[in-house]
Amino acid sequence: MARPGARITRSIPGIKFLLIVMSIKTMKNKTLKHERGQSLVELAISFPVMLLLLLGTIDFGMALYAFVIIRDAAQEGALYGSFNPNNRVEIESRARNIAPNDSDALYFFPVELNNKDIVQIEIGTSGENCQGFAANKLNSITVSVSYDYTMLMPFAEQVIGSKTIPLTATATNAILQPACP
Repeated sequence: MARPGARITRSIPGIKFLLIVMSIKTMKNKTLKHERGQSLVELAISFPVMLLLLLGTIDFGMALYAFVIIRDAAQEGALYGSFNPNNRVEIESRARNIAPNDSDALYFFPVELNNKDIVQIEIGTSGENCQGFAANKLNSITVSVSYDYTMLMPFAEQVIGSKTIPLTATATNAILQPACP
């Protein structure tokens, strides 16, 4: 029987390539004793890094969701304030109560809007009621909602320099009422 790589391979094109591929596969299947467990060691080294990346991604998504909630609260307060600009108590109440109070529901709100210690709401107006558009300025109401999102990811403070992410959302609407004479 002829040895691989001898005269037979010179006469038929493509056979030499097949023999090389087959010999590489047989060498690949033979593992050396010092290479056993290499995949397990690689997994043990890379798994914590992948887990931290996953936790960071989830945490960033939750911070983005918290921002959407406070943005919606600011928009709700500004919308109500455009019709009742002098009723600041009710404007703040509308901004704080956009989240349903049903504890058995399937949704989750990471921001407790009703907690006045962690969520601050500022209300400001520009212009006077019934001013309309004067001196290149429209009479408007601005509602600003601020919240410090606390990171859940371990070692977040070492990476971003703080354990919290300050979030602020502002909404401005034109004052539509009270009706002008």
